[in-house]
Amino acid sequence: MGKPRRHAHAADQESLTPPDQLTDSQSIARVIKAEGNSNYICELPNKKTILVELESRFRNTIWIKRGGYVLVDLGSMEERSKTGSKVVGEIINIVRDEKAWRKEAYWPKQFVRQTYDESEDEEESTVGKLPPSDSEDEEYE
Repeated sequence: MGKPRRHAHAADQESLTPPDQLTDSQSIARVIKAEGNSNYICELPNKKTILVELESRFRNTIWIKRGGYVLVDLGSMEERSKTGSKVVGEIINIVRDEKAWRKEAYWPKQFVRQTYDESEDEEESTVGKLPPSDSEDEEYE
């Protein structure tokens, strides 16, 4: 049997608003890959990749997409390394309203918004344009 709907709703609401501040053991991370069993490979702002576990209250209630952002707690990192576990932290929140989270002072400057720059294209893009008609190619005599 699944979780009651009220638990899913509470987890959903909590992930909409960013916390006022982060603790020393918390960090924003970018999700690189889902590993299964609620484990994810994430990239920290310093480009280090880590394996983290999704907190149980979010399991089967909120899905995390690759390239999305999460709030990880690495506080248990030292304890887990003693036991030989490859999991070094826990996902304690999911960034769903990225615009609101980016306004916070603790948002890492390394995680810049992905924007499309048209100047990078060598040629003029034909996406969304009609093919040239025959009359444009012909010269009138």
